[in-house]
Amino acid sequence: MSYYFDKDTNVESKEITIKAEINDKIYTFKTDNNVFSKKGLDFGTRTLLESIDIKNINGDVLDFGCGYGPIGIYIKSNTNSNVDMIDINNRALSLARKNSILNRVEVNIFESDIYSNVTKKYDFIITNPPIRVGKKILYEILIKASEHLKENGHLIFVINKDQGAKSVIRDMQKYYQVNLINKNKGFYVIDCIRQS
Repeated sequence: MSYYFDKDTNVESKEITIKAEINDKIYTFKTDNNVFSKKGLDFGTRTLLESIDIKNINGDVLDFGCGYGPIGIYIKSNTNSNVDMIDINNRALSLARKNSILNRVEVNIFESDIYSNVTKKYDFIITNPPIRVGKKILYEILIKASEHLKENGHLIFVINKDQGAKSVIRDMQKYYQVNLINKNKGFYVIDCIRQS
């Protein structure tokens, strides 16, 4: 079984083009087999993007686990931030590059297994994390984000209550100042601020 968070995929390619309206603006995305939410923008990512106060996003931003690119492309389209986008899935990275051109944004897209190729610190790391990797790797993603955040930098992510949102909030309080930005139909958008 191949998953969208695998490095390589042998699943046959079948690219399609979708449209997504986010905060009254239309985006066009190419998606494919073996990438997350290939049929359209998933509700969790939409909730995340529509919950962020975009006016407050600036500086250096990392889209972790970018998939075909909706988070990073949305952020770059609406801010003057420097946006990096990472994923482990080569097909997702290829789609994200195509989609950055389609949506006329300049972003930096590269392969990284968790933070293995991340060399700088960010003001914001924004993600709809891959829950299916399991709790151990999920917590590695969330906790190690602090090593790649500037002082008072923000890790903003979305997680469903059925995927353990409440326990994740509790556990992240050991590492961050944690704020709940929004709740929508079971999806929690969480802001974790790195402390000095």
